[in-house]
Amino acid sequence: MPPKAAMENIHKFNRSHSSLLLLAALIAVSNPVVAEETEPLVWMHYDQAALDAAYDQAVYAPNLSQVLDRQKSNSKITRKILGEPDRFEYGTGKDETLEVFKTQVTNAPIHVFVHGGTWRFGSAAENSYLAEIFVNAGAHFVALDFTPIQDFDSNLPPIVDQIRRAMVWIHRNAAKAFGGDPDKIYLSGFSSGGHLAGTLVTTDWSQYEGTPKDLIKGALLCSGMYDLVPVSLSARREYVNFTEETISQLSPLSHIDKISCPLIIAYGTFETPEFQRQSIEFSTAVETDGKPVSLIIGDGYNHFEMIETLASPYGILG
Repeated sequence: MPPKAAMENIHKFNRSHSSLLLLAALIAVSNPVVAEETEPLVWMHYDQAALDAAYDQAVYAPNLSQVLDRQKSNSKITRKILGEPDRFEYGTGKDETLEVFKTQVTNAPIHVFVHGGTWRFGSAAENSYLAEIFVNAGAHFVALDFTPIQDFDSNLPPIVDQIRRAMVWIHRNAAKAFGGDPDKIYLSGFSSGGHLAGTLVTTDWSQYEGTPKDLIKGALLCSGMYDLVPVSLSARREYVNFTEETISQLSPLSHIDKISCPLIIAYGTFETPEFQRQSIEFSTAVETDGKPVSLIIGDGYNHFEMIETLASPYGILG
């Protein structure tokens, strides 16, 4: 883990000096999986086994099953409290749907959530537990469904195309469909959904007629991946077709110039060292480019626990 001194300010992190120091510390410190000197290095100081572990949250989150079960259970409770959400189709594909938990406020802001699951698993319904805080605060909560990557022959671009079209649909239809304000669309994403949300905030929306450049007014990217180069070298290449074009076009770190909204980048100190490093590197790069960004660090939280704090107004993210 990084030195405790680098974690003193959990909520607001001064990246101008400390983030670079923390990045260096993350690279230098020992990790649960240590590269043997006799093994060839495939990325930075990682051999293949260490890099695979650094992109496998299960290695660093022994309570994975417990937390996921809790989130599913809490999602069922939320649906009983708030009632079943409205479902809409943003496209013609069987997975091109979204769920909307409506607030009672007229012309309310819209918060869109992109779920994680290694691009292979997860659903809007399993993340319903996040909705209540937004609905109670006077915002509509919209959760996207999209096709798992295995149904796209392991290709990422079709998923990104889906969620981009979902955002355009929300902007064009929110007012009439569920009383949302199309000029107040906000975004969050977690894990692989954090990566996907990163592709949304780096989208050139001019390719969609009638869509404003600042379609997204603000975004929270939690525990995501923003540079696909090291990801493509890890075991994730076994289920993702990482072509040079995919890596180039869908690495948010390479398209910071397109960001047009304030960002919050977040991660937990018990996440894998690569997920921590990616968050720090992306946050630092965004700030260096002169874009508004804040870095939130959850001290003592692992990958799956971190996103749960978004469900409570007293949580680090909430």
